Amino acid sequence: MESSLALGRLELTPSSAAVGVSLTPRLSGGGPAKEKSGQRPVGLQSPAHLNGCVPLSHQVAGHKYGVDKVGILQHPDGTVLKQLQPPPRGPRELQFYSMVYAEDCCDPCLLDLQNYLPKYYGTWSSPDSPNDLYLKLEDVTRRFVKPCIMDVKLGQRSYDPFASQEKREQQIRKYPLMEEIGFLVLGMRVYKMCSDSFDTYDQHYGRGLDKETIKDGLAKFFHNGATLRKDALSASIRRVQQILQWFKSQQQLTFYASSLLFVYEGLPSSFSSSALSSLISRAGQEEGVSEYNNNNIQVAVPWDYSLATTIYTNHRKGGDHHCAKGLLCEDNSAWKRRVELQQAPNGNGNKSQLEGKDEDGEDTEVEVRMIDFAHVFPSDSHDHGYIYGLKHLLTVLEQILCDNT
Repeated sequence: MESSLALGRLELTPSSAAVGVSLTPRLSGGGPAKEKSGQRPVGLQSPAHLNGCVPLSHQVAGHKYGVDKVGILQHPDGTVLKQLQPPPRGPRELQFYSMVYAEDCCDPCLLDLQNYLPKYYGTWSSPDSPNDLYLKLEDVTRRFVKPCIMDVKLGQRSYDPFASQEKREQQIRKYPLMEEIGFLVLGMRVYKMCSDSFDTYDQHYGRGLDKETIKDGLAKFFHNGATLRKDALSASIRRVQQILQWFKSQQQLTFYASSLLFVYEGLPSSFSSSALSSLISRAGQEEGVSEYNNNNIQVAVPWDYSLATTIYTNHRKGGDHHCAKGLLCEDNSAWKRRVELQQAPNGNGNKSQLEGKDEDGEDTEVEVRMIDFAHVFPSDSHDHGYIYGLKHLLTVLEQILCDNT
């Protein structure tokens, strides 16, 4: 999320928005900051509004609210809004999403890639600022009650081939081990059952991890304060393996400064129905809960998008294309009888991550999605840097699981 979550030019005051790691005090020694569940994170006094949009409460990495920028916003329908960056990064990311989700896309490689991205609903702009375009995307965390979130930048280089020498040196200084390790933890948010709170770790924590500490550093994401969540760890490994297989099968795109977003449910599957009902009831009665994005918003908003672009025309049936329609399904019941989340109104047709099993019969309590595409370029060979990072990440995750089996 680091390079492509910049949202700016909204007139907000420093006390009126946003959240996430950057506004939570960071403890000395690289320790986690505490975010009490059931309370608004530090810095969120009165939510700023842009046609009902509010800052996303659980952003763990990237540009967040400040003097001249705003973090990711959440639309009232539950999707997230990400303002287009200045050229060439913003148009490049827009072209990438438009290509992958083109209504007439017939490239099997790109169609398969959709399984590993947030669903794309086209662009959005406020009537008050029609020239400020936003990408409208699925909120991958929306279906979870206590979402544990981790953002991991992948690849051996965090700068693209067209970066200036100054930019290259800057990125290398930020994390000199990127080429050797192949990934960088940009931020984490981990639910602790005993204290009903979240531990948050920012980019400084990730940059402090080296070859000797990277395994223990990653393991913190899967530890709830009482035990290691081996179920979430195993499911995460399977998801990363699937993404690795996609990269091994394609030779047409290269990704720089792109991330994997990990999400798993902080509440264990053994959490009782009565306890969960009590939690939901209590959350509904309290103002300013920390899950300010409101994981149970129910709004039906259909819309159409028409966006023409000229890039990657070889992947389409025709020169022009229209973005697929995004139709949000109304859902008046927040929970199923068996305490399973209803499908969030994100229009992607995917089952809730808390529902049953996936097509392979595996527990679907984890999401791992690719995000941040401001530095994606056409290629005619394998993306060796990204593949290297995925393989090393898998090795570390598997070592964590093996050590605790």
